[in-house]
Amino acid sequence: MNLPNKLTVMRAIAVPFFVVLMLIPVNGAPCAGWCKWTALAVFIIAALTDLLDGKIARKYQLITNFGKFMDPLADKLLVCSALICLVELERIPAWVVIVIIAREFVISGIRLVAADDGVVIAASKWGKFKTVFQMIMVGFMIGNLPVFDVLTQTLMWIALALTLISMVDYIIKNINVFKKL
Repeated sequence: MNLPNKLTVMRAIAVPFFVVLMLIPVNGAPCAGWCKWTALAVFIIAALTDLLDGKIARKYQLITNFGKFMDPLADKLLVCSALICLVELERIPAWVVIVIIAREFVISGIRLVAADDGVVIAASKWGKFKTVFQMIMVGFMIGNLPVFDVLTQTLMWIALALTLISMVDYIIKNINVFKKL
């Protein structure tokens, strides 16, 4: 297993630790005090591995089908887990998270159908933008600093828009997958 793939696996392994930190009560409040900042640190480090694994894979020509499949899956695990925790903490509306997770199921379904034909669908430009904005939004929501409320809400709407744009982009680019159903 090459370094980019190891980073991807490490990101997926970080998810349960992150979730525990997000939801463990400190002085009666979940995601407070040291847990909040540790959860944010784990999330940022995990998010940075996404940037790092892609750069290393492209620079050193270490792109693999495993990486093409697992990298977006590890991103989904990290972001969706964070979003579900944030719903529990009442920092994001549940309907926004449902839209985001529904998009992930749709795209994963397209990827699975394509994989049956031996085709691996890599992340698109819009999918990458979506992931970056979702990760930035989640970071601000974990930090939960009132001074950033307007910025956090703006990031949420941008991430939601990019979620829908990227879904439409994947569907249009991979319409042939639906023709085989």
